[in-house]
Amino acid sequence: MKILITGTSRGIGKATALKFLNEGHDVIGIDICESTINNPHYTHIIEDITNKKLPDIDNIDILVNNAGVQESGKDIDINLKGTINITEKYGIQPNIKSIVFNASASALTGAEFPEYAASKGGMVTYMKNVALRISKFGATSNAISAGGVTTELNKHIIDDKKLWNAVLNETMLNKWASPEEIAEFIYFISVINKSMTGQDLLVDNGEALKSNFIW
Repeated sequence: MKILITGTSRGIGKATALKFLNEGHDVIGIDICESTINNPHYTHIIEDITNKKLPDIDNIDILVNNAGVQESGKDIDINLKGTINITEKYGIQPNIKSIVFNASASALTGAEFPEYAASKGGMVTYMKNVALRISKFGATSNAISAGGVTTELNKHIIDDKKLWNAVLNETMLNKWASPEEIAEFIYFISVINKSMTGQDLLVDNGEALKSNFIW
């Protein structure tokens, strides 16, 4: 199948691209940065997802909306409006089989930077709108809302032992997910899954659920 993934230069996007490539799919990556992926079945396009004149790419089977920023001053423009721009261009068409949105646990809890949380919450609502519109093609639309993930963007937390221990203590399983683990979830809900649609899958090691019961 032909897979389009945004934000493939690093982190979850790169791990997801490698997962699909390892499974034998053709992958197209869109990112504002260069890619280090070296595979004959991978095509890299340097592009801003907010660009209204995106290149034409036909017959996309699976779209993974992964590109995003945090506390940039442009979170809503990039995370929400950019994702809508990509999806309307490549996802709403008869060949589509699945669209996945990389949202965030903050879409559920609101417990993060204001514009970031708002952008991800809007993404989840838009995902449901997309599910309604692509159902006529027999296609699914779902979101992954990850909690902490051990990406380069979080290196400043991971490298600070005191901060890292405090962050892990906020989870039930005392850990964060790896980019490769989130990639596995993305692959499952886009390729294996045929029946779940319009859903937001929370993958946060129990952070949102953790509570101290006092009787």
